[in-house]
Amino acid sequence: MLHAVTDSSASGPADGQAGAPKFRRVLLKVSGEALMGSQSYGIDIDTADRIAREVAAAVTRGTEMCLVIGGGNIFRGLSGAAKGMDRAAADYMGMLATVMNALAMQTALERIGVQTRVQSAIPMTTVCEPYIRRRATRHMEKGRVVIFAAGTGNPFFTTDTAAALRAAEMGCDALLKGTQVDGVYSDDPRTNPDAERYDQLDYLDVLTRDLRVMDASAVTLMRENAIPIVVFDIHKTNGLARVLAGEGLCTMIGKMKTDVSAG
Repeated sequence: MLHAVTDSSASGPADGQAGAPKFRRVLLKVSGEALMGSQSYGIDIDTADRIAREVAAAVTRGTEMCLVIGGGNIFRGLSGAAKGMDRAAADYMGMLATVMNALAMQTALERIGVQTRVQSAIPMTTVCEPYIRRRATRHMEKGRVVIFAAGTGNPFFTTDTAAALRAAEMGCDALLKGTQVDGVYSDDPRTNPDAERYDQLDYLDVLTRDLRVMDASAVTLMRENAIPIVVFDIHKTNGLARVLAGEGLCTMIGKMKTDVSAG
């Protein structure tokens, strides 16, 4: 049975710091829009720096991290196709936007001392590494953050699907999706105050109810590989570390390998 829940983060450490992480390795999916901050376009440096600090805190606590960042703050392939562009060409432009965001996040992370590697599914060795699974795994084992850019390298696939694919390839314990709200709702809580918030969902609940947390192909891939999806608010201070410690407010999709719950 699904229940709406309230934030019980007050039951965590008194100083607001998260406890020890309960995941060995996770993939964090961040939308391109999350990097805009209060802007209407592009990358807000302060926002990128804040997200970088969240990632750095997680790495410091012992979690191996990899990231996938969308490109919607710069260019969205579907929007371009809707305006008459060739869909494949528009999607490739969107992939290049994700590389720009990945390089921005790499800069933000390395500015605070976190070793980071960007791997692109579209080879561009002048600015980043090509995607090589074993190399990416080795980077994370050495404590480096790996940012996967350019989606899957193929048109007609979103960065949600790319995130699910990389999470499966990397053997991640969970896919964390940082969003603009603190979990999954029956409707957009920013426009519908009566929207119900879910504490836990099954993969099939997401698909049959058309909750649009992630693309159907991404949810299906996570279901087939038994990798849970954790949806949380990327903008909440110390939110990532608290979710990793099993203390933050979030929605769990699928059966968690480690108990992660609100409070």
